[in-house]
Amino acid sequence: MQPKTLLGEGKLMKRMNEKIGWIGGWFGGFVWLALLSAIQNKINEGIIGLAIFLAAIVVINMAAPWKRPDTKYWKLMSPIYLLFFCSIILSIYLYGGLESIGLNWTSIFLVIPGLIPLVTVGNRTWNNNAKQDNPPNKKN
Repeated sequence: MQPKTLLGEGKLMKRMNEKIGWIGGWFGGFVWLALLSAIQNKINEGIIGLAIFLAAIVVINMAAPWKRPDTKYWKLMSPIYLLFFCSIILSIYLYGGLESIGLNWTSIFLVIPGLIPLVTVGNRTWNNNAKQDNPPNKKN
């Protein structure tokens, strides 16, 4: 039998998985920038890329929803998305523009699927998710 926690039996692990998903998912979205910046022959641009990567790590940690449980996710994700778009612009610049990497101006639409989380979970909060895990009609 599992020990009871403040969140009830088994719920502590579910919240831990959400934390791992937040940190790991966002980290995975930026790790390519660190690698790309490290292998560039352009020192200044590489340093800028590494600075954006480090800033993203700090912002991911600061904007963690369990640290601000009543803040809507779209507000928590906005600064991370801003850094993500900066990293995309930097990488396009590092490779010499859209045309040199085989893209054109319509490639901007490739970013749209990355914005889906703003729509699907944007109005939720960390506390709302905890309440949804324990509906009033469910017996504990």
